[in-house]
Amino acid sequence: MAASLRLFGAASGLRYWSRRLRPAAGSLAAVCSRSVASKTPVGFIGLGNMGNPMAKNLMKHGYPLIIYDVFPDACKEFQDAGEQVVSSPADVAEKADRIITMLPTSINAVEAYSGANGILKKVKKGSLLIDSSTIDPAVSKELAKEVEKMGAVFMDAPVSGGVGAARSGNLTFMVGGVEDEFAAAQELLGCMGSNVLYCGAVGTGQAAKICNNMLLAISMIGTAEAMNLGIRLGLDPKLLAKILNMSSGRCWSSDTYNPVPGVMDGVPSANNYQGGFGTTLMAKDLGLAQDSATSTKSPILLGSLAHQIYRMMCAKGYSKKDFSSVFQFLREEETF
Repeated sequence: MAASLRLFGAASGLRYWSRRLRPAAGSLAAVCSRSVASKTPVGFIGLGNMGNPMAKNLMKHGYPLIIYDVFPDACKEFQDAGEQVVSSPADVAEKADRIITMLPTSINAVEAYSGANGILKKVKKGSLLIDSSTIDPAVSKELAKEVEKMGAVFMDAPVSGGVGAARSGNLTFMVGGVEDEFAAAQELLGCMGSNVLYCGAVGTGQAAKICNNMLLAISMIGTAEAMNLGIRLGLDPKLLAKILNMSSGRCWSSDTYNPVPGVMDGVPSANNYQGGFGTTLMAKDLGLAQDSATSTKSPILLGSLAHQIYRMMCAKGYSKKDFSSVFQFLREEETF
């Protein structure tokens, strides 16, 4: 394993992994009515806020699962539904030749693939390994090299759409890897998403995701600022949101994921900013954008400012809240 890759796989990896938000427990009874006769098992590693509903959608489409998560409790509902739970990523690789990983950070991904009990310890030749984590494109490329040495195929396939789209099976997948393998990946990813797009070589899926999330952060901050300003000028927040959403300021952050409590149902702002996409993860993704901008000498003035804002939020107690809590942050910060 290359020295640069080993650095990411330090023992601290599992500690970082263990701090991610867990999904709310729920019954799998509704997703277990299926025929599995013609389906071969799929490995799934990482059952966090996104991985949990993604795995359930594979079940809905008839795929038996080989499950692993560092939190045994995250696997319980799958085990109760008849899915096989194993004790390490290596055990997943031993039992499945198609594996999807959905992990929070580069550290976690490298630990899952190349750690002491990682996928590469028992991966079979010809296996298809799809990583839907959002990580550094350089790490994806290094992992692909190591996987290739084992005679297997690695593809990066990060997602967009959030928890709601993960539940409904309407995610967008941005896929990087060998084009000849795209159809095989699309078969599985199409069970979890309504858009599966081939971006190019390994790492290009991550590049697309990083650009998307940088724009998402900027637009969320802009929406929060506009809503906060309008409210302080005496506008009703629901009326303001309606106006924005039929005007040129409309964006996903305003019409689908509005950050103001009471404006929309079924979004984190309606639930004290619980669930959804964590502020810590947004700060991480913006850090990846910052690193990529530095390496390519690309100016990202607003992206850099968004990174600083989300880092400040993490330092001030917002790390476990959804990233739309930037509205609450701005409301409480009178010193700007």
